[in-house]
Amino acid sequence: MKLIPFQGKIPKIHSGVFLAEGVCVIGEVEICKDASIWFNSVLRGDINSIYIGERTNIQDGSTLHVTHSFAVRIGSDVTIGHRAIVHGSIVEDCSLIGMGAIILDNARIGPQALVAAGAVVRENFVVPVGTLAAGVPARIIRDLTSEERKQLGESAQNYVRYARSYVEMIS
Repeated sequence: MKLIPFQGKIPKIHSGVFLAEGVCVIGEVEICKDASIWFNSVLRGDINSIYIGERTNIQDGSTLHVTHSFAVRIGSDVTIGHRAIVHGSIVEDCSLIGMGAIILDNARIGPQALVAAGAVVRENFVVPVGTLAAGVPARIIRDLTSEERKQLGESAQNYVRYARSYVEMIS
């Protein structure tokens, strides 16, 4: 795990955050309580800032990066699936970004929304609250069911438990 200052900006990591081996956090990055960043993910806040909310998990091999114009803002209770890319965009509370999905500049993923695995959310696209977006490029498929919305929150809670079990194993 590497925490790398960049041009005087130092990552701010809450003491309750789990950072797995191989993680690289660079520059102006803030990660809040009970979040977890998993193996070989990169959070590169070099030319703008990255904010990760409480209980959010960034899974293995994911990349978060910014532009001069667009920061990355990830809310609380969010799941970012394995090998996802979030670039200069906003992902609001209790949402899920599927494995291998790509979220491009100035996109906004609304609360309790789900972006399917492999989807590409193009620049400036908005995924409304409680909807499923899928495809290349992504389009809105349908509203999520109440059970699917419930599962989004459960995914984040599961990762809080997984992170704690890793910490216990390492200690």
